[in-house]
Amino acid sequence: MSSPASDVARHLGENAEAVCRRYLSNGRREGHYWMVGDVRNTPGRSLYVRLSSSGDGGAAGKWTDAASGDHGDLLDIIAASCGHAGFRETLDEARRFLSLPPSLEGPRNPAPSKAQRGSPESARRLLAATKPLRGSLGEAYLAGRLITDFHAGDPVRFHPHCFYRPSSDDAPRGRRAWPAIIAAVTDLAGTVTGVHRTWLDPETKDKAPVAYPRRAMGHLLGNGVRFGASGVVMAAGEGLETILSLRQVMPTLPMIAGLSGAHLAAIAFPERLKRLYVARDDDPAGDTALAKLGERASECGIEACPLEPRHGDFNGDLRALGRSAMAASLRGQLMSADRMEYL
Repeated sequence: MSSPASDVARHLGENAEAVCRRYLSNGRREGHYWMVGDVRNTPGRSLYVRLSSSGDGGAAGKWTDAASGDHGDLLDIIAASCGHAGFRETLDEARRFLSLPPSLEGPRNPAPSKAQRGSPESARRLLAATKPLRGSLGEAYLAGRLITDFHAGDPVRFHPHCFYRPSSDDAPRGRRAWPAIIAAVTDLAGTVTGVHRTWLDPETKDKAPVAYPRRAMGHLLGNGVRFGASGVVMAAGEGLETILSLRQVMPTLPMIAGLSGAHLAAIAFPERLKRLYVARDDDPAGDTALAKLGERASECGIEACPLEPRHGDFNGDLRALGRSAMAASLRGQLMSADRMEYL
């Protein structure tokens, strides 16, 4: 039989996004998760809260802090953000929250939806509406960042008119659709679980003038944008452009983009993997992601080797150094066998 506390936690999970907006107000929604710094509502992206249940066993309201490894449910979030001294206070606060007006509960008889917003099915439908990257504004944008070489089967495509949902940081009457680069997020089995979108401005051929020109949707935890088949040696990085930049000088090395520092730290390891090069960003989030990923890799018997950029990230290196000098910088960071194989 369920306990009163588990019943309250379940009801909180059914209203996970509303709970996060109240008690983790310094965070924001990214795809299927709410991202914030920690349980005390510090700004940042280390802690992620699942906003809906998934087929892989993840329950709505469950959270993980990629920096500390802590995890829990929404009762823990309420306790930490309110500074409660005892569990009774937390239960009372949660019950008060759940008795808020029905306007936060959604319509009593909602019309059936073809695909829940932010779900893997919604991501797959968006991906199905895309076009090849070649000859598109997306290709022109990446060429401006010196990313020009692509390969058959790369999971990067283009959508000429992708809906953008404004945030509170956007202009109230801003444009609602922009061209976008769409990258497929997949799990270890190759199933599409989400997409990453980079909205573009056709006039400047740069990122669209919106508050958040990059967003991901779907089930991201453990998954990523994958280039090449999984192997014994791979590389992983945070950003899509970081990985695409590395592919310009190491095109045959399998790679995965985690899409954020927290998600990079949580990527699932392929069974055959023995050595993982971590293309870190040169910032505190990159430090945290590298430390956490290295710890997880060590526990699985995988050697984690950092790749250090000279100009903040590897797209910065590509643009500042060019391919030859960037390859020379990487050569000293690779194992000798990998230098022969991939450079």
